[in-house]
Amino acid sequence: MLSMSMQAQEVFNELRQKNKAIVENQQNNEVIRQISQFKLDALNYLVIKMQEEMPDSSAYYLDVQAYSMNAYVTLYIKKLVDLSKMPEALQEEMTRLFMETTRENPLFKDKDKDLVLSYYKRAECITRFSLDTDWEKALEIISKLMEDKK
Repeated sequence: MLSMSMQAQEVFNELRQKNKAIVENQQNNEVIRQISQFKLDALNYLVIKMQEEMPDSSAYYLDVQAYSMNAYVTLYIKKLVDLSKMPEALQEEMTRLFMETTRENPLFKDKDKDLVLSYYKRAECITRFSLDTDWEKALEIISKLMEDKK
């Protein structure tokens, strides 16, 4: 059991270290750094809130949430690229779906909306998502929505 817990934490830590390295490397593209900054902030928020709100949760659950967040953001970026030559209205609709899915599926129901929606409210931000998100659930919902739109 301890081994399984360590493996889960290793995945979370790997995502955290990878994104931290990208953010700190000034030679990386600004957009790539911005995406990694969101991921890093989302991971930090997730681990802090889980320690506060769900102290008995497993490292595996943290791993699932971290993995799902990473997959969610990756799917979003892929969809942005896929729709880059499509009408702007279609791009905006897709972005709105991703944004709303994160906002409508909170994990902690955090009352600090300034913090939780700090990325969501910034128009200049590419990852306009809520930090308080059940990433596993959001990924399942958005994957189904994207599949239905094909």
